Amino acid sequence: MTAFATAAALSLPISLCRSSKLSCKKGVRGGFRVFAVLGEEGGLVDKKSTWGPLFDVEDPRSKMPKFKGKFLDAYQALEVARYDIQYCDWRARQDLLTIMILHEKVVEVLNPLAREFKSIGTMKKELAELQDELSQAHRQVHISEARVSTALDKLAYMEELVNDRLFQDRRPAESDQASPSPSTSTQSLDTVKNKSSRKNLKVSGPVQPYQPHLKNFWYPVAFSTDLKDGTMIPIDCFEEPWVLFRGKDGKPGCVQNTCAHRACPLHLGSVNEGRIQCPYHGWEYSTDGKCEKMPSTLLLNVKIKSLPCSEQEGMIWVWPGSDPPAATLPSLQPPPGFQVHAEIVMELPVEHGLLLDNLLDLAHAPFTHTSTFAKGWSVPSLVKFLTPASGLQGYWDPYPIDMEFRPPCMVLSTIGISKPGKLEGQSTSECATHLHQLHVCLPSSRQKTRLLYRMSLDFAPVLKHVPFMHYLWRHFAEQVLNEDLRLVLGQQERMIKGANVWNLPVSYDKLGVRYRLWRDAVEKGAKQLPFDKST
Repeated sequence: MTAFATAAALSLPISLCRSSKLSCKKGVRGGFRVFAVLGEEGGLVDKKSTWGPLFDVEDPRSKMPKFKGKFLDAYQALEVARYDIQYCDWRARQDLLTIMILHEKVVEVLNPLAREFKSIGTMKKELAELQDELSQAHRQVHISEARVSTALDKLAYMEELVNDRLFQDRRPAESDQASPSPSTSTQSLDTVKNKSSRKNLKVSGPVQPYQPHLKNFWYPVAFSTDLKDGTMIPIDCFEEPWVLFRGKDGKPGCVQNTCAHRACPLHLGSVNEGRIQCPYHGWEYSTDGKCEKMPSTLLLNVKIKSLPCSEQEGMIWVWPGSDPPAATLPSLQPPPGFQVHAEIVMELPVEHGLLLDNLLDLAHAPFTHTSTFAKGWSVPSLVKFLTPASGLQGYWDPYPIDMEFRPPCMVLSTIGISKPGKLEGQSTSECATHLHQLHVCLPSSRQKTRLLYRMSLDFAPVLKHVPFMHYLWRHFAEQVLNEDLRLVLGQQERMIKGANVWNLPVSYDKLGVRYRLWRDAVEKGAKQLPFDKST
């Protein structure tokens, strides 16, 4: 009965728990007074089973690193982190072993055969002692959990220090200096901390003309549902006017929004049999920019500029650069199980980089969005964005939000909304319902951004069919953006006058900093881009 009860309690194979003629012995293990279960040979049952190696781990406390001084160099810090992890592993094994043995002892005490030779008072006393020891063991488990959390916090802090150092090493002012020697990596943290010339991002002054390298990407410019047969969508992209329309085959095209004849805006005209017709003299252009009709005169060999154009997953894309277009387009589909509920397009009077900076920052929410989605949010003592060392995606702590910057101008986020505003350290996977957002920040001009916003839900599909619901979504999106715009417009005004909008990055600015480093590398024509998954 003992072996069967223990196996049921721990979900272990019965064969691993069975032992002939079990006896018990009190002792001290790992700082706890515990009961050990012994077999015929006098050894612990856990030592005689295949579970023995799980607990036969050397106590690492004798190998605790000992360092002098207030600060540690990088190698010493890694040694401390390694010790913390080894100790947490050993401590967790001891906690599990203690609880296993105590549970075994409880089963022994409650054994009907054993009860025949004990008084009720003796049994109560034994059970009370066991209950106290189990409570102490469970308290130790909670202490171990706290140790693990502290160890993870140390690792996260060390990652920030490493990223800060990499960030400093990448600054343009240091690009012409000699590569650091291997000893640089062992420089003490106090030396790094006390550097008087700490380098920061420099984003100030009037927005400069866009570099050609930034154009060599596929850019989403419109939603497919907005570009119906016979309609036109005028857009600005990198300070040039373009117009979208569908050709005879139904495929989208993008041509210069200026007639070759008298520079009339073509979007003021109409679409005639898959050709866009100028409203001034009726010249008609196909999706490749070739003029195919000139009423009242001889047809000349005339062609206006056009951009490579493609359609994928409900979005229209263009390639504004001079390099050959990439063969594949990024996927912007929401995760499986989500339904698109709203697609909104807005023209905003801010430079697209400033808008991306804002969208990649969540720490401002409880201060900025006090009348919309963050109403009632408390201000956490620490906000962190946790991400791989070479990634452009991660998750926010303590908010249940995953976020990614996807080059060249997209931000994707998944928000757990089971308990909106609750700062309980939940992850998105622990939430029952979610909202997925896509923000596309198309650089229209140096002070204007075309924003494409798509919102998807993995619940309440009926909302998609409620009349006029899209107006409500748009109203809410505009409210949120207006809360941001008044601040970003102020930033832009001061930036143009010389203020640095990235003067002092801190830990929760990590994703925004990485976007700026990525963009800086692109504009300089770097052959290998930072945080690029394909390299």
